[in-house]
Amino acid sequence: MNLLFLGTSAGVPTKARNVTGIALRESKGKGWYLIDCGEGTQHQVLRTKLSFTSLKAILITHVHGDHCYGLPGILASAGMNGRKAPLTIVAPTGIKAWLEATYEATQLGLPFVLEFIASDDLPSVEFENVAVATFALSHRVACYAYTFTEKNVDAALNIEKLTQKGIPRGPLWGQLKQGLDIEFAGELLKSHEFLIFKNKPRKVVIAGDNDRPELLIEACAGAQVLVHEATYTQEMAQKAIEVGHSYAKLVADFAETVQLPNLVLTHFSPRYQLNPQASPSIEDIRKEAQSAYSGSLYLARDFLEFTLDKSGHFSEVASE
Repeated sequence: MNLLFLGTSAGVPTKARNVTGIALRESKGKGWYLIDCGEGTQHQVLRTKLSFTSLKAILITHVHGDHCYGLPGILASAGMNGRKAPLTIVAPTGIKAWLEATYEATQLGLPFVLEFIASDDLPSVEFENVAVATFALSHRVACYAYTFTEKNVDAALNIEKLTQKGIPRGPLWGQLKQGLDIEFAGELLKSHEFLIFKNKPRKVVIAGDNDRPELLIEACAGAQVLVHEATYTQEMAQKAIEVGHSYAKLVADFAETVQLPNLVLTHFSPRYQLNPQASPSIEDIRKEAQSAYSGSLYLARDFLEFTLDKSGHFSEVASE
């Protein structure tokens, strides 16, 4: 799995940072998922190797514009560029109503089917290579986190257990190896009971705006990476509370408590500048988080890409 940040600013873009957009790329092939798409996201995508033709799904965390205003343009461009395959959208119900009004007002017709799934129902969605689960957060409007868990993890057959069960070599072994449950001697056998997994499934948690990181305890179970907003530093804690956002130490304290191995902070207020010599700067957010968190800490920036390998090791991808 790879994470590519398309926008890391909160509320409004800056000259150096667009508003929120994150691409999660599958390990094999060109398939990818887009989590949030503020205004200008399709321009950011044009600066990458991503294609809207191979986009599997768009997942919106909440209805605020810096997380969704780019959606109609993306859909229109995908259609004009020849997309025909259905596209899944997981989003709050308000997004569906807004899109339908936009279609009518602008006479937008899409040459592909949109399969809309309401995140308000906290759905679990299965794609070919990943399973997506939804978790409710705390913000000024309904807001959600999405977990992406790898399917089809490399595994070896438990030969000893197969032999003890008397299952003959051949097609049945092959089906179990593929993760398929089988019937044998009148009994339903679960494939996972006969597999030895070399590595844990890769799992990434991507949260929308949220002033209560502890709501992610269940979501983070077994996860190697959490992506969470850190809009402010602690000196702006009162402002953060008023607008339903987190500050760096709040998120770092949570990550330390649940012993997350990797934490990526993003969605920085425009008041925090890129220049570490400026005040206030994003470096202030880094220092505050590092004071509370002992795991591997990363601060996102536009077009920064990370990879999570099969062993669970998380690292930056060198820019070309």
